[in-house]
Amino acid sequence: MAPALQISIPTTSTATPPNSKPYTQYHVTLQLPLRKHEVRKRYTDFLHLHEALISQTSQPPPAPLPAKSWLRRTVNNDALTAERRQALEKYLRAIIESDDGRWRSSSAWRTFLNLPSGTSTVGADGKLNAGGGGGGGITDPTQWLETHRDLKSQIQSARQKLKQREAATTAAEQHSLSAEAKAGLVRAATTIAQLEEGLRGLGKTSEEAGWGGGGSKRLGEGEVRRRKDLLGAARKEVEGLEGLLRSMATSAGKAANGGTSSSSGGPGSGGAVASTADKEALWRGHGPAKPSGRVLGAPLKETERTRELDNGGVLQLQQQIMQEQEEDVLSLGKTVARLKDMGIMINEELTIQNEMLGLLEGDVGRVQGKVDVARKRIGKIS
Repeated sequence: MAPALQISIPTTSTATPPNSKPYTQYHVTLQLPLRKHEVRKRYTDFLHLHEALISQTSQPPPAPLPAKSWLRRTVNNDALTAERRQALEKYLRAIIESDDGRWRSSSAWRTFLNLPSGTSTVGADGKLNAGGGGGGGITDPTQWLETHRDLKSQIQSARQKLKQREAATTAAEQHSLSAEAKAGLVRAATTIAQLEEGLRGLGKTSEEAGWGGGGSKRLGEGEVRRRKDLLGAARKEVEGLEGLLRSMATSAGKAANGGTSSSSGGPGSGGAVASTADKEALWRGHGPAKPSGRVLGAPLKETERTRELDNGGVLQLQQQIMQEQEEDVLSLGKTVARLKDMGIMINEELTIQNEMLGLLEGDVGRVQGKVDVARKRIGKIS
């Protein structure tokens, strides 16, 4: 079951618009299953929420909204700010904790908390349902990528805990780090299940998923396949880290009982203890499985630049690469033009040199003739 939505107003701040009077902002914080989400609202926003809830449900919320003060302002009154913050927090918590879920299931409530309609909302039982359509999946493409980034952070955190656990010297520290790593891996596995369920909805047409919209698909087949590869790589990492955690626990148990542990991890030892090479591979992480050999018509290989991008991001990246290639071609064209000019100049210089060599050859011929005549005359005299 999804955890209850925790909501609070821990702090406030003063906003100063350029052409308006300053006002107090209340930092409404929601503790979501994977991360915290904060929205900043002023008292006027709470008034609009209260009116919209009454209009949509025909019933006022279970707690009254704190009254507006006409003689005092919260901007220059810390006591009034603290009093109103506590009253507004009580107002929101009363809606969350009420047995009647009509207010928290309304569109005004989702709009106030900046929760995307149909993707993350609060059910009538007070629980946070991640993903629309009644399931636990995340069916918003942008939120899916954000959740996947959180998943990678969870896996990385679990890997760091296992590294620290391997370097720990005391049993208490090892047990604490193992528990933290296990909790992180459980959260990661839950996130993977949510992403897989949401991906099944994203791959369907809007009519099949019951969203309407003329039967268009939320994501193309190539993007769905790419996200499946991401989930496959994440699942492999989680399974590998879980196996490493079990092997550490088995090794620690054998050491505590005075026995020896095998480091081969082969079939004879039941695969309970991972080898050093396996551990190093897990520390590095896994990439998506690559098909062996050449596959005609297969999708292009993922790169570090495209792995985290959606269709629009990939298109923008492609346009950027094409622009860079055009600039390279222009630069290459300028270089070729310079080389052409240099070649023409060299050709002209060679022509001039050839003409000069021709003149020199003519002069040499005339001098040689004069030398021959002089030799004949010397021969006659002698």
